[in-house]
Amino acid sequence: MKKLFTLLCFTVLASVCFGQLRLALAGGPHQSKILESNNLPGWTDLTKPGYSGRSGFHLGVLAEFPISENKRWHIQPGIFYMTKGRKFSHTYDTASVQTDSLSYKQQFSPNYIDIPVNLTYKLPLGRKTSFFVSAGPYIGFFYTGKQRTETRIVEQDDVVKLKTNEQPIESGNETWKVKTIDYGVNARAGLEFGNVFVSGFFSQGFNDFYTAPYEAKFNNQVMGATLGIWLGKAPIFEGKPKDKDNDGIIDKDDACPTEPGTLAAGGCPDRDGDGVADKVDQCPDIAGLRKYGGCPPPDRDGDGIPDEEDKCPDVPGTQKYRGCPIPDTDRDGVNDEEDKCPTLAGNKENNGCPLLDTDGDGIPDKEDKCPTVRGPRSNKGCPELQKELIDKVNYVAKQIFFDNGSESLTPSSKKALDEVVAIMNNNPHLVMAIDGHSDNTGNAQRNLNLSAKRANAVKSYLVQRGINQLRLDASGFGQTKPIADNKTEAGRAKNRRVELRLASDWGYIRPSASWKASAASR
Repeated sequence: MKKLFTLLCFTVLASVCFGQLRLALAGGPHQSKILESNNLPGWTDLTKPGYSGRSGFHLGVLAEFPISENKRWHIQPGIFYMTKGRKFSHTYDTASVQTDSLSYKQQFSPNYIDIPVNLTYKLPLGRKTSFFVSAGPYIGFFYTGKQRTETRIVEQDDVVKLKTNEQPIESGNETWKVKTIDYGVNARAGLEFGNVFVSGFFSQGFNDFYTAPYEAKFNNQVMGATLGIWLGKAPIFEGKPKDKDNDGIIDKDDACPTEPGTLAAGGCPDRDGDGVADKVDQCPDIAGLRKYGGCPPPDRDGDGIPDEEDKCPDVPGTQKYRGCPIPDTDRDGVNDEEDKCPTLAGNKENNGCPLLDTDGDGIPDKEDKCPTVRGPRSNKGCPELQKELIDKVNYVAKQIFFDNGSESLTPSSKKALDEVVAIMNNNPHLVMAIDGHSDNTGNAQRNLNLSAKRANAVKSYLVQRGINQLRLDASGFGQTKPIADNKTEAGRAKNRRVELRLASDWGYIRPSASWKASAASR
C-alpha cells in the first residue's frame, strides 16, 4: 500500500509537469466517527453511548484543472493521508460491581489513503477571491492502523494499576479485520484568496469496511477543516467587458460600438446577413460575397451555380456535375442517373435498357413466364401443355389411394406418383395443383380436414422426391365439389379422389398461388 501511495503521488506530479494543472498542498484537523449498527442486546442504551469520535488529521495533494472557459467549473482530484476511527470509554461502578476493573478505554485507529475526485464550482467575489463548493466520490485504501486498549484494575492489595495493550490492525475479509478498500462521497465548501484556500469538509463512507464477530455494519464518517496553498498561478476573474450596443460583441472588438451588429460583420449592421457590413455592401438587402462587394456571384444560366464554379455556364445543370446537365452516354433520351444500361441504347419504359428476350420467342423476359424456354404469347411465353402429359397425370391421379380413414399413401400410390416426379423433372417450367376431395359420408368438417391432409401427403411425397415445393400447391375441398351422385356407392367412390392439375403458370389453375412463381425464380 505504501508503494501505491508513492506511485499515485508521482502520477499527480507528472500530470502537473506535463499538463495544465494546478497543484496544492492541503491538510488540516478533523473528527472521525465509525457509524455502527447491530442488534446486540443493550447496544443502544449501554454500549453505544461509550463511543465517541477520534481527533485526527489529513494531509495530501490536491490537483485542479478547469473545464469551462470562465474558470468557474473545475475537476479536482486529490490524494490524502487520512486518519479515521473512534474511541470507547467506560467507567465501572465499583460499589455495585464486584470486579477488579475500574475503567476500560479503547481507541480504534485505521488510517487510509483517500483519493477523492470532485466537481467544483467557484463563485467569484473579486478578481482573485471566490466562494467554492465541491463534491464527488472517493475511494480509500487501508494504509496502516492500530488498536490500543487501556484498563485500570484494582488488585488484592487495593493497589490501582494501569494495563495497556496495543496491536496492529490487519486488513482482509476475515473476522477482526478491515477491508482493503473503502469508498463513499465527500463534499467541501470554503473560500479561496488567491493561492490560499480554507474549507470545511465532510465525507461519508458507503462500504461496510470492518468484519466483526457478530452481525453488524460499519461505515466511516469524517468532518473537519482544510487549509491549502496552490503552487500554480491563481486564476483571475475578469469583470464583465463593456458592450455599449448590447450586440454581444465587446466594444474593443466592435467596429461599430454604438450600433448593434453581427460578429461576421465585425459588430456592424448587416441586413442581408452575408458578413459584409451594410456601410460597404453594394447589395445590402441581397446576401452575397465580399469579393463581389456584398453582391451575389453572377449566374448566366440561372441554375443556382455561380459562373466561376459552373463548367457549363450557359446551360442549366446540377451541382453534382459542376453546373452541366446530367449526361446521357448512350444518347437514348434517358439520362445516366435514371438509365439502368447507360452504355446501351434502350427505351424509357425499360429504364433505358433494351428489352431482353433470352429465349428469342419474341416475348420480353419481363413479360415471359418461361424466359429460358420458347413459347407462344397466348401461353405467356411458355410451351403449350402437351395433351399426353395431361392424360398421364390424370391417369396417375386415379391410381392414388390411402389407408382407410387416414392420409397415409399406399405403396402402389407412391409408385404411381414416381411417374409424376419424372414429368415434373423433365418439364421444370410446369407447376401443379393437388386437390383433395371426399364424399359426403360423415362430418363435413372432418371430410374437409382429411381431404387437405391427403392432398398435402401427395405434395410431401413429391417434395421428398426432389420437386421444389414452390412448384406445388395442395388444397382440400372436402365434399364441396362432387363429380358424381353421393347417393350411390359408385358415386361416392368417384367423389373420394385426388386431382392433379398441370399448368405452365399458376394463373391458369390457382391464382392464389401466383406468388410462388416469383419466389421459385429467386
